Amino acid sequence: MPFHLYFNGEISPLDSTIFKSNDLAILRGFGMFDYFRTYNGVPFRWDDYWQRFENSAKLLKLPLPLNQGEVAKILADLHALSGEPEVAFRFVLTGGYAPDSVHVVEPNFLIRTEALPQDNPAALLKGMKVLQYQYVRDLPEIKTTNYVHMVLMADEMKKQGASDLLFHKDGEISELTRSNFFIFKGDTLITSDTNILRGITRKVVLELADAHFKVEVRPLLYSELETADEAFTTSSTKWVMPIVQIGDKLVGDGKAGKRTLFLQELFKKVVVDWGK
Repeated sequence: MPFHLYFNGEISPLDSTIFKSNDLAILRGFGMFDYFRTYNGVPFRWDDYWQRFENSAKLLKLPLPLNQGEVAKILADLHALSGEPEVAFRFVLTGGYAPDSVHVVEPNFLIRTEALPQDNPAALLKGMKVLQYQYVRDLPEIKTTNYVHMVLMADEMKKQGASDLLFHKDGEISELTRSNFFIFKGDTLITSDTNILRGITRKVVLELADAHFKVEVRPLLYSELETADEAFTTSSTKWVMPIVQIGDKLVGDGKAGKRTLFLQELFKKVVVDWGK
């Protein structure tokens, strides 16, 4: 069966035309989104994702047209319509149609059902390369629709065989374009607590790591990359993905680290058992 979408009260085929041209996301880039998937047919960490989406809407001063329970029912309907055992969901909330091209009148709320992602699965074992990039996202706690820097750098990343950008500024590392960043120094796990999106996978990994490693959630200095033994990134699509090269420098010995792979296995067990 084909995938469907929900838009402002109606469910339609995924290829339906929905937005008018005066939506503030189109005219002013004023919009936000979130993204998550199911495991064993159950949305992963649904309460956490909804809380983040709700908080982002509050920070953008966009009223949510539905509550969590109402949205959960829509997700169940969309999942059933897909005919697939597992799906991904993408929420998009925009400023809506603005007659004066500036003021929010009523937000538009879209939920897309999507096929499960294939985000460089080979890199889960061999690791990936990223490029340094001096930048901090505007409103980093909000998952806005503005990914202009990633798009502008796409050709350069491809040219250099890199999979993502590592954002840093004023001597501090924040995150990647779509995921959080961690390093290991020995058995100490370190991740930034400033200028980041509070990733749900990040939250799970910190919970898992707490029983096995010393964990430091604090400003992460760019200079600390020189002494990092391992590095990895976390997201809904990447899980726990090793980073083995940053620019022209290898991380540690240039191979996926044993501690990183250990956390990867712990996370894998969580999602395999999710909802059972």
